[in-house]
Amino acid sequence: MKIVFATNNQHKLEEIRSILGDKFEVVSLHEIGCDEDIPETGKTLEENALQKAQYVYDHYHVSCFADDTGLEVDALNGAPGVYSARYAGGEGHDSEANMAKLLRELGNNNNRKARFRTVIALIEKKDVCPCGCTSIKKVSQFEGIVEGEIIREKRGGEGFGYDPIFQPEGYDKTFAELGVDIKNTISHRARATQKLAEYLKTL
Repeated sequence: MKIVFATNNQHKLEEIRSILGDKFEVVSLHEIGCDEDIPETGKTLEENALQKAQYVYDHYHVSCFADDTGLEVDALNGAPGVYSARYAGGEGHDSEANMAKLLRELGNNNNRKARFRTVIALIEKKDVCPCGCTSIKKVSQFEGIVEGEIIREKRGGEGFGYDPIFQPEGYDKTFAELGVDIKNTISHRARATQKLAEYLKTL
C-alpha cells in the first residue's frame, strides 16, 4: 500500500518506515514534488497534524498522513508542547538551542516529569462525488504517549530533537542512549504509528 507522509524530515521518515515495515510504501513530500514549507499555525498538536495532512490532500489529491509531536513538561505547565520544534525561537529546528533553553527553564526544579505526545492525522481519499464537484474523504486521528523525565544533562549520541535529555519511564537510559531499535518499539511516535498501522491493515 502506498501512502504519503507529510514530511521531508529524514529522521522522522526513516523512523516511520522502520515502524510500518515493508507492507507499506511510505512516500515523502519531496517524492511527490512538494518542497513547500507547509504552515503549522494550530494551537494544538491535533490541529497542526490535521492542517498538514489537509494541505497535502488539497494540493495533491492523495491519501496522506501527517504527525505533530510535542514534549510536555509538568513543571513548565506543559511547555514546550506544540512549540517544541521552535522552542528556542528562530526559523529552523535547532535541537541544541531547544535543549539548552529547556534545561535552563527547569533549572534545579526537582519535578522533572514529562511526556512525549504524538498525534497522527490520516486523510483517506475515498471516492469522488458523482457530480465531480468534490472528493469524498475520511479523517482519522491516532495518538501515542510515552511518559518519562527530563534529566539534568545530555546523554547519548543517537536520535534527534530532545532525545539526549529525555529518559522514558522504566529505563535508566535516554532515548539517545537506547538507540533506534529500542526507541522504535516504545516511543510516542511508535505507539501512534502502531495504531495507524493496525488501522491501515483493515483497509
